[in-house]
Amino acid sequence: MNQELREKIKHLGKDFETIEEQLERFRTGFPYLPIEKPATVGDGLIRLSEESLEQFVSFYEEQSKDYKIFKFVPASGAASRMFKNLFVFLEEDELKAETDEFLIKFFSGIDRFAFAPALDKVLSSKGAGLKETLKNKEYHRIIRFLLTEEGLNYGNLPKGLIYFHQYGNVAKTPVAEHFTEGENYANGKGGKVNLHFTVSPEHQQAFEEHVEHLNKGFSQYEVSFSQQKPATDTIAVTPDNQPFYNSDGSILFRPAGHGALLENLNDLDANIVFIKNIDNVVPDHLKQETIHYKKALGGLLMSIQLKVFSYQNQLERNISELELIEVENFAKNELSLIFKSDYDELPFAEKVGYLESLLHRPIRVCGMVPNTGEPGGGPFWVREEDGSLTLQIAETSQIDPTDTKAMDALQSATHFNPVDLVCGLKDLHGRKFDLLRYRDPETGFITEKSKDGKTLKALELPGLWNGSMSNWITLFVEVPLVTFNPVKTVNDLLRKEHQGV
Repeated sequence: MNQELREKIKHLGKDFETIEEQLERFRTGFPYLPIEKPATVGDGLIRLSEESLEQFVSFYEEQSKDYKIFKFVPASGAASRMFKNLFVFLEEDELKAETDEFLIKFFSGIDRFAFAPALDKVLSSKGAGLKETLKNKEYHRIIRFLLTEEGLNYGNLPKGLIYFHQYGNVAKTPVAEHFTEGENYANGKGGKVNLHFTVSPEHQQAFEEHVEHLNKGFSQYEVSFSQQKPATDTIAVTPDNQPFYNSDGSILFRPAGHGALLENLNDLDANIVFIKNIDNVVPDHLKQETIHYKKALGGLLMSIQLKVFSYQNQLERNISELELIEVENFAKNELSLIFKSDYDELPFAEKVGYLESLLHRPIRVCGMVPNTGEPGGGPFWVREEDGSLTLQIAETSQIDPTDTKAMDALQSATHFNPVDLVCGLKDLHGRKFDLLRYRDPETGFITEKSKDGKTLKALELPGLWNGSMSNWITLFVEVPLVTFNPVKTVNDLLRKEHQGV
């Protein structure tokens, strides 16, 4: 690192050692995950019977009043991505709206969007309303008033503040839908519903105003916000791994992906935390199954956690060989832990210590939906350096395309990660785990981006539900596909799952 670069980093208050590590990582890259096989039903993936489903739901409903529960929603995502096709259309021939499949679907269904009444109102205030503008084939005018400051400005809003669903004359945002979900399964100690949204700095005020409007007349909701910490931003580099400079000569640092939110999660004082993305919501008439399974996952977590605590108590006193075998069986059969290769040769005291370290970790229960070909991560068995196998959520980019075994595992994967997690963040003695200690730094990502028309490489920290939770106790549970209804493009809102009864 040359002196000029050191001076610039010093001026920014950044840590030299961290920046040097990041620059070295760009040069060396991240290793692929040593994928052994996919996690499938009966082999790392739990399928709940109807009886056990109801038992865990009941257990959760009985126990939850004694826990401080949070619903943690990453909500900084910009809506610009879901409107990408419409932004492109603004630069194209207006008549393309009558030949392009995506645009035909959008305009033919435009009155079915929850934001249609608001769009019609703003169009009418500036002349012709929505119906007349559509009749006159003024397609660009409609998109301008939807996306830009001329009208609703949806292209510059976060996804959480876009109208998703219509209830009679009332339209609801994803934030409002998460309020309803939280009321039904995240109401813990004291009857409080603790909702936490991670937002971008420029949008926090808009979120706060929207939440204040939603929260009028209610006392059970405790809503908090946090922003991705600037200290987690990572340096960007050119394609030849040199620091990328902005046009004003400053070094470009970028947000480090959702893995940076581990710090935000670590700051919460909670026993149980539900994690779910901002755009994965449905109207009320479809929420019941989601709520039911959320409670079941919570009940399973609480049940497993209590057993872990009980066995930890045994390990802390003079445990017998017979009792140790019982702990081993629990770890293998109920926690799906596959021990390191030399475990059987260890002296008794070292076996106790090894099991203590395995059980003294945060716990996550992850819902997994049947694979429908969606891009993204899935549940896999990964081989660790000590010969043990662990359950991990792996992205396609983490799998070596030249590794036949890994690619076979990818092709034969039966389930997909919808980001549906319930997390236990405290230990046997009620102390918060330091979640940063359980992250695998070798599982980050390098992605290609652009700035001012120039190509750059960006470094993302280990994903929040990927490498950031690599060393947690992990349980994968099958959940129904109906619990996964994300909105990636605006036309997803026309799917029946996002329409009214």
